[in-house]
Amino acid sequence: MNSMTGYGRGEASNGDVTILVEIKSVNNRFRDINVRVPRDYGVLEARVVKAIKEGLTRGRIDVFVRRTSIEGGPTVRADTVLAERYFRAIQDVAKRLQRTEEDIPLAAVLNQPGVLTSVEDQTDAASEWDLVNTALTVALADLVAMRATEGAQLEADLRSHLDELQRLWTEVNAATDGLTERLHAKLAERISRLIDDRVDATRLAQEAAILADKADVSEELVRILSHCKQFSTALATTEPVGRKLDFLTQELNREINTIGSKAAEHPVSSTVVEMKSTLERIREQAANVE
Repeated sequence: MNSMTGYGRGEASNGDVTILVEIKSVNNRFRDINVRVPRDYGVLEARVVKAIKEGLTRGRIDVFVRRTSIEGGPTVRADTVLAERYFRAIQDVAKRLQRTEEDIPLAAVLNQPGVLTSVEDQTDAASEWDLVNTALTVALADLVAMRATEGAQLEADLRSHLDELQRLWTEVNAATDGLTERLHAKLAERISRLIDDRVDATRLAQEAAILADKADVSEELVRILSHCKQFSTALATTEPVGRKLDFLTQELNREINTIGSKAAEHPVSSTVVEMKSTLERIREQAANVE
């Protein structure tokens, strides 16, 4: 079982270019992939997304790809023909002003528009895909390993809460044993107070049976036990089970709420409150599972 929270980092270099890939993932109901790559790597974004989809099924996943070149920075180019033209024009001006060529500083030529220009190096993204893919593979493996470690901790915590829920289930099951007899006795006591012990035993039994049927939670208890077993089985699998755990948690909540609405006896009601509290802790942790 894996968590949806993790971080991975991968780096690859061919001597001229170094690629750094970082991947961060957090909880999300679905799979939301966001990729940030250098401008020249836009054509590689779809490949990056495909690789992430093959490795992860759920979570908000942010991928950062950084490229560093040893040469670094833009290339500066000089237009010598244009510089010569500027120089000749400045010479003409110098002669008219009766100045010598020594009075013409080099900066006067170099600062003219178009003499020196900076050009960004063009990156052949396709030829660097293998480098990007190597760094991406390392980062993804790192992330998956961390999510697996987090998942093992989640499993232990969820099993602890699941054991507590089943213990509370046992209490409720025991407390509802003999419910019909207790309701019969309470009903007989109340009626006898009103009609001076003139009680129709048959009618009393019928009314007690109706109340017992309304308060019967045996079906809910059976379903809760079944859901708990399915939950435990899901925790042991290596496949992504987050959505299944979400569903089982919702079903457990439904059954526990039904028991709470049916249970009129204080011992059962208080135990149901504890069950809800335990289930909420399960729900919070299950939301982290891939």
